[in-house]
Amino acid sequence: MFRVANVEYIPEYRQAESNEFLSMAKRIENVVSNVYKMSSVARLYKDAVISDLSNNSKGGVLVYFWMVFLVPHLKSPAVCEECIEAILRDSVHTSIKNRSSVGYLLDFPVDIDSILVNAAQRSDYTSTAAGSQCVDKLYANILGARVSLNVFSSWGGVSCHVKLTSVPGSLIRLTISSFLIEPSDCVSDALTVYDALLPMRGRTLLRVCEPVSSSLSLVSTSNVMLLSFRMTNGNKSFRGFFQAITEEMCASHIETKLEPGFTGQIHSPFHPSLLPPKCSCTWRFQTPNSALGVALKFENYTLKAKDMKGCEHGWWKVNDIIFCGRYVGHSTVFRIDEPNPEVEFRCSSRNSEKPFQASYSSYNISQPCPESHFLCSTGLCVEKSRRCDGLDDCQDESDEIFCSRPIKNCGGSSPLHPFYVCNGETDCSNGRDEINCTQETTCSAVKYQCSSGTCILKKNARCDGVPDCQDHSDEEDCACGQPAPVKKVGSSTDSERIVGGVNSLEGEWPWQVSLHFSGNLYCGASVLSSDWLISAAHCFSKERLSDPRHWRAHLGMLTQGSAKHVAEIQRIVVHEYYNARTFDYDVALLQLKKAWPASLRPLVQPVCLPAPSQTLTQSHHCWVTGWGYRSEEDKVLPAVLQKAEVFILSQSECKKRYGPISPRMLCAGVPSGEQDACRGDSGGPLSCRAPGGGRWFLIGIVSWGAGCGRPNLPGVYTKVNKFTSWIHSHIT
Repeated sequence: MFRVANVEYIPEYRQAESNEFLSMAKRIENVVSNVYKMSSVARLYKDAVISDLSNNSKGGVLVYFWMVFLVPHLKSPAVCEECIEAILRDSVHTSIKNRSSVGYLLDFPVDIDSILVNAAQRSDYTSTAAGSQCVDKLYANILGARVSLNVFSSWGGVSCHVKLTSVPGSLIRLTISSFLIEPSDCVSDALTVYDALLPMRGRTLLRVCEPVSSSLSLVSTSNVMLLSFRMTNGNKSFRGFFQAITEEMCASHIETKLEPGFTGQIHSPFHPSLLPPKCSCTWRFQTPNSALGVALKFENYTLKAKDMKGCEHGWWKVNDIIFCGRYVGHSTVFRIDEPNPEVEFRCSSRNSEKPFQASYSSYNISQPCPESHFLCSTGLCVEKSRRCDGLDDCQDESDEIFCSRPIKNCGGSSPLHPFYVCNGETDCSNGRDEINCTQETTCSAVKYQCSSGTCILKKNARCDGVPDCQDHSDEEDCACGQPAPVKKVGSSTDSERIVGGVNSLEGEWPWQVSLHFSGNLYCGASVLSSDWLISAAHCFSKERLSDPRHWRAHLGMLTQGSAKHVAEIQRIVVHEYYNARTFDYDVALLQLKKAWPASLRPLVQPVCLPAPSQTLTQSHHCWVTGWGYRSEEDKVLPAVLQKAEVFILSQSECKKRYGPISPRMLCAGVPSGEQDACRGDSGGPLSCRAPGGGRWFLIGIVSWGAGCGRPNLPGVYTKVNKFTSWIHSHIT
């Protein structure tokens, strides 16, 4: 695509059959063809086809076109996107006279900044041609009026594009009322929405790979949008509508009130629609007096000072200081210590983003929290009495780190510290800490919640062999975490090891999975059920790694190549808040195309998932397993599954080693560093056994660390009990 400047757009250009469109298209096709017939790829170039002409906010005419190249099958690429774009750019001679970005492609004034070239498959090209199964063009000519859009595949598969346009100067809001498909990571069924009239990757707004049951809307950056549908046979459907809307002037002057408490709200442009790639908002606040600043409380968003990297999820300017936005799974408060600040927001993602909203209030700059409260690193204020009580009230553990070990107070009349109560170990000689553990109590993060919604004091009630809940829900779904090693391979002192590990036994870790990408070991995973695995998000973060078709899961395997079951992956669910820079929310779920047969037990078996209240004591024994490298310098992967015993560090100790780690991470290792995970172990399990020969629980997922096996630098793992409810929301 490119923009032809200084050419007036006329309504007839919307009709591909009109003489005006055909005349303009013929001229542009000739110009583009002349460029490539005189280029280094002339022998591969076949044709240029103008598909659409549209107007845009900059004026002129936006040209969408296909260039067709016939490329022979070669071992190395014969044509690259960058090369094709460079040929076009080099042909646009930039005018030096007016110092603008508009140069001339023969007689056409072309905006060189608007040139965008993407490679596409033949299937993309043919599905936009005549005879497409969908209505291929819809137009919204009245602002705000709904234009219905329904697509069905009940009579066979659907593969087509629908082009949406609206009145000049408007934007398009698409609302997806429902989308009934089979989830498959966009391999079989998918909807891709483009901020253009051709399926250009560089203009992708949204990809929908899973069913949509509650209404979802998104906004374009101009008056065009393209929907690309792919639905296989079955009773599948898309229901929705689109409408022309005006550009939102997002700017306001806000006067905060004197009394404490959040009194009003600001929200992202076009809220509750998804954020478009281009948008901006400015809020000017005024407080009652100079001693007061402005506090913004976000529900699932946080602002951090910008570093050397760009802002991926929102660019913020607060009184000339730049901040980057980031999505998180908890509330935060951002305070501005000035009475009349100006807050500017700009969208900065390449795709559509989740919306945000924030409550605002005045606050006392000299005392952000009341006297009786503690200021968290997240900006929240919590009562000082709740500091060091074992609960993460701050949402980032800033109220629970660097706390001295609480006094046991076993003989006193005051209540025992929650740290000792009903954790499965007798901390008091009189047994006071472990009595009445099944009595119902008020719910909190350190108490076990039964399916009925009631809570009990016992933290580790899940699958301990004793029905503790009145509805016995704590002992449901407990066919997990009970390995039965059947055969010993090699010696326990064998030199092949994870880092300081030894060979495992056949059937010792039946939930251990080896994930292979394009035929090679890449990561580990753990079995959760007959058709679900859990791994680390960073294993799938790059575009080429996110396609489930290239992955295979090897289950019931001790030695590489001896898997009892090799499964294809149907879809990969990466946590929506995963941060590739910090490895926060480093968790992913994998659904198998075909469940492993029950006859493979005991060599294949799920590991037990911990309850959110799960706590580890000194009686728990924890092991990390995998086929990863045995040292940082190692070049050869071990053939036999390795295991190494490691010890869980407190969060305070973990932060001393690494600085700011998130509450969704934990550290495990040994002081010497000689027992550790390494490359190739990522996504694999950190398994801990309940005291007294109990079941094995998945406590951590191998995530990151400083090298492998370095002294006083333990491995960092994703803390699984922080994600129990998220996991169940997908796999049940």
